[in-house]
Amino acid sequence: MNIDFDKSNGLVPVVIQDVQTLEVLMLGYMNEEAWTKTQQEGIVTFFSRTKNRLWTKGESSGNYLHVKETYLDCDNDTLLIKVTPVGPTCHTGNRSCFDTPYNQNFFFQLQNIIADRYANPSEASYVNSLRQKGINKIAQKVGEEGVETVIAALAETDFDFVNESSDLIFHLLVLLQEKGKTLEDIALNLESRHKK
Repeated sequence: MNIDFDKSNGLVPVVIQDVQTLEVLMLGYMNEEAWTKTQQEGIVTFFSRTKNRLWTKGESSGNYLHVKETYLDCDNDTLLIKVTPVGPTCHTGNRSCFDTPYNQNFFFQLQNIIADRYANPSEASYVNSLRQKGINKIAQKVGEEGVETVIAALAETDFDFVNESSDLIFHLLVLLQEKGKTLEDIALNLESRHKK
């Protein structure tokens, strides 16, 4: 990566994004030394403009940002780093420094939770109980929830419609997991259709 640190007095902005949910967590700055340290350790280190020194996110809180993917913009002067955060990112205790009212990409997080239930089954897990019943039951549940969503849309309250839609999406995510498919597969398919 050929980062142009000279454009902005040796500092480049760095957008930090959750690799699983795609939520933007924070913005920081790096100089060349911070970038080198980040690459070597696999944990995000910034240059703190207020402390005038290198600052590893999580050095006092333990809420580190583990680097998963890095991207450089087209002008070579801004970084996007996708991370796995340990704990909340913001010093206020919020998930994101941007204080969004909810995780706007919770579908991806829910997909990961379901995948974890598959990888680490628990007797108390609803996902595990569905999995044990097999694909026919999982597919049947998607059908049932689809019908209930239609009924709610036509004859029930908005609250009921949102609840039934939530049930439908949840069960569809379980079915995707059972089939070895992901939201990314769906997004790529929809995107390819949109381009036609």
